[in-house]
Amino acid sequence: MFCTAVACRSLLALVFGVSVFSKLRSRHAFAGFVAGARALLPAPVPAGLPVLGAAVAAEAAAAVLTVLPWTAPAGLTLSCGLLIVFSWAIAAALRRGAPPPCPCFGPSARPVGPVHLVRNGLLAAAAVLGILATSAQHTAQPAAVLLALAAGALPAAVVINLDDIVDLFATGR
Repeated sequence: MFCTAVACRSLLALVFGVSVFSKLRSRHAFAGFVAGARALLPAPVPAGLPVLGAAVAAEAAAAVLTVLPWTAPAGLTLSCGLLIVFSWAIAAALRRGAPPPCPCFGPSARPVGPVHLVRNGLLAAAAVLGILATSAQHTAQPAAVLLALAAGALPAAVVINLDDIVDLFATGR
């Protein structure tokens, strides 16, 4: 179970870490995130930038807390909570009928859709699995831990590049 926890932690730390980096790598990137996030929300964001800045800070905290063994349960719980909130925002945008592009990992032309809800649901499930598996004794061999890290990195790469993968297999292109 320890290796399962490591794989889940690796997945979520990479996803949230890359998400934060993609938003904070430049002023232009952050401005793009702000525009995309505002378009996702059903009403104007109260206090504007501070609320969106807090969301990015929460993502950064989730990434860091998930990596550290003694704070992993808190990081996984925060990750799950963030994914629920993000899913709510995506569902609200879909109900309004004019979904904007997803600002999750930088600029994107693909509007949010059911694939993003499924993505978030699977990531939230990984967070819950990680929480449950974190309580297990950790007696894994170093090679097993390295494999678990890789087992988390592979789906993280898929999640981070999901819009491009969906575009690649989209019909009519």
